[in-house]
Amino acid sequence: VQLQASGGGLVQAGGSLRLSCAASGLLFASNIMAWFRQAPGKEREFVASISWNGDRAYYADSVKGRFTISRDNAKNMVYLQMNSLKPEDTAVYYCTKRPRRAVYDTIEVVDPALYDAWGQGTQVTVSS
Repeated sequence: VQLQASGGGLVQAGGSLRLSCAASGLLFASNIMAWFRQAPGKEREFVASISWNGDRAYYADSVKGRFTISRDNAKNMVYLQMNSLKPEDTAVYYCTKRPRRAVYDTIEVVDPALYDAWGQGTQVTVSS
């Protein structure tokens, strides 16, 4: 399994970025996808997750209303649109997955230990 995140960069506060994650080596539609982030000296933190068919999304309170997660199963891609960025959003952002156990499996899983594959991460830096 490979998860290749891209799209990070340096942006001013209030700006936007769109992260992409290309997945390979898996049956993409059988997986719940998610984004986590990790700032220096801090633990890895849940950002957002999306159901296998994209009909449900779940967000951390800190990003709700500013970030949008989406996926394209035909292209094996998951995205994170980040708007109204704040300096506290600065972190390395990771794409991850966990197999869905049922057609309607919960996506409200914020423990990184419950995800079974990780990409290399992409750096997002928001300047004030």
